Parts: sequence; C-alpha cells; structure tokens
Amino acid sequence: MNDPDWGRLLSRIASGYCTPFLGAGACFGTLPLGGDIARRWAHEESYPLEDSWDLGRAAQFLSVKSDDAMWPKDRICEELRGIGPPDFDQEGEPHAVLAELPLKIYVTTNYDDFMVKALERAGKRPKQEICRWNDLVKDHESVFDAADGFVPSVDEPVVYHLHGKLDLPESIVLTEDDYLDFLVAVSRRQDLLPPQIQRALANTSLLFLGYKLADADFRVLHRGLVATSHPGLRRLSIAVQLPPTDTETARTYLSRYFGAMSVLVYWGEASRFAGELHERWIAYEGKDRAA
Repeated sequence: MNDPDWGRLLSRIASGYCTPFLGAGACFGTLPLGGDIARRWAHEESYPLEDSWDLGRAAQFLSVKSDDAMWPKDRICEELRGIGPPDFDQEGEPHAVLAELPLKIYVTTNYDDFMVKALERAGKRPKQEICRWNDLVKDHESVFDAADGFVPSVDEPVVYHLHGKLDLPESIVLTEDDYLDFLVAVSRRQDLLPPQIQRALANTSLLFLGYKLADADFRVLHRGLVATSHPGLRRLSIAVQLPPTDTETARTYLSRYFGAMSVLVYWGEASRFAGELHERWIAYEGKDRAA
C-alpha cells in the first residue's frame, strides 16, 4: 500500500464507508491456532488422513465418528470459552485499534466476543448479531427487528458474527458440512443477511484482517458474499496478508490473485497493519481538525 491507497482508506473510514472483517489472525497470541486444535483432535481421535492441520476436516471427522453433529461445536466452544480477551493496551492490538474508528458495522468470522469488549472499552454500546444460516437459529431474535427500528451508529455499532458465537453453539460454522450448508443458505436465501449488512458488503471498503489466502473463511466470504455485488459499485478493499517466505514468484502470484478479486494487499502481520493504521488515523484526524 502506498500513500494514496492509505489516503483513500482513511477517507472511507472518516465518512463511515469502511467495514472491517476479522479473521482468526486478529486473535493471534490469545486464542490457540485452528491448525493446532485440529492436530490435537486428530491425534486424540485417530484421524486417518494426512490433512490433520485442517480444522474443518478434523471437526467433520469428529462429527461422523461420534454420530453427533453438535459434538465438535460444543467442544470448540468449551475449549475457547473463557480465554482472553487480548491485551487491548498492547501497541497495534487489532480490536482496540478498530474500536477507536468511527465505524458502524464490524463483521467477524471468529466465535469470540473480543470486538464487542474492545468497543465497550472505547466507550461505545455495541450490539451483537448472528447470521441465521440454519434452522436452529433462524428464529433467533435480531437487533434489526427491534420495534424502535434500530439503526447502527458510531456510538451503537453492530458486531455481526457470520459464523456464529461461543455462547450459541448451534450458530457455529465449523465442519466441512457447515461451510457447504452456509454457502447454500447464502445463495438460496436472498434475505439471509440483514439489509444493513448487505449494504455494507456492497457499498463500503472492506478491510480483511486476520485471514490467509488458503483460509476457507476468506474464500467463502469473497466468493459467496462480496464477489456477487455489482463491480461498478465496489470500493477499494484491502486484505492484510503475511508475505510468503518461499519465493518472489509466490508473492507475485498472490498479488495477481487478489488483484483479480479487486483486493489490494498489505503484506505484513495484523498487528503491524493495525499499528500503522492507528498512527495514520491520528495524523489524518489532526489534519482534518486543523483544516
């Protein structure tokens, strides 16, 4: 990202036309890595295949082996519940940095409530919402259905959990079947996502923080939700990615891959990006006040 790219992003943040997407990398150092959980489950349950690092497949194996589709969801909730939150005072902590920005909607594929806690710490009154993608959660009360016609604001933002949250195991997207069912639900039900979330996907700059190209989360998000919007109406989107360590060819390939998706890449860790965003935002606000 160069200075003009940063300038566009900061301008979109200031005008409210930016929507952060938080992935697992935003919680690095606080929650265990999905690959580590998958390997442990695979070892404990004698997973017979070689891709023991894949949490979705390890969870699918647990579901089939136990003949209990909810077992891996209950288990992941038990393991992660009570861990954290991260140290919001740490320089470049992604949740804390994002919470200070004047944004109305935050989208996450994480199951934790760290973004909610960071917003509360920033003096805001966030509301949580889940994607009602299956029959067990389709009738779950929505903040957008409130009688007073709730509209997200900077002071009362919404944290939208696309893949569920820990205190509602049936909302969790975890196994391979879950990901397929989630995609089918999104493609078949045009009203699955609230209009406010649909507008955010279509009309704002999207900031993907904590994802990797290989993550199913990221590819499902982009192909199933973002790429369906009208290309002529899309704004700049940014993905924060760790640079490949093998060859320059790999980096060139990834840049072209993201470029074809109309996504600009920031090469670096989520905390490094968040730290730079914080510094640039403070400078941007200072110039804006001076003007």
